[in-house]
Amino acid sequence: MIGELPEDVLNAILETLPLEFSVLGADDKVLAWNRHETRIFKRPEGVVGRDVRNCHPEKSQDKVIKILDEMKAGTRDKARFWIDLPLGGPDAPKQKVMIEYYALRDASGKYIGCLEASQNITEIQGLTGQSRLLD
Repeated sequence: MIGELPEDVLNAILETLPLEFSVLGADDKVLAWNRHETRIFKRPEGVVGRDVRNCHPEKSQDKVIKILDEMKAGTRDKARFWIDLPLGGPDAPKQKVMIEYYALRDASGKYIGCLEASQNITEIQGLTGQSRLLD
């Protein structure tokens, strides 16, 4: 990154980004997440410091661990998938949610953690034509 950001500006950016994310350390422990109040995948604050295996449904844990193991081995840098979820309750219409995992690496390429980002892309999928600045 070029330049430096004051902590309050960085925090405002992380809470303003139009996606939610969680950050894992190299040891698979949850370090932090943003958008606590508006998250698609809500987590209790007690999850901070716990193993990521405790944050995912049992049926997907093996896939999450495989992705993380491949990132640690240097054979994968990202993973992307999408699912349909009834956001807003079980009777709500399904929305398309994209989930991405990104390996975090230091300047020498050593794995230092993972960024998991989720975003409701339903509205984005419906875009057509173009909308110019201030249109």
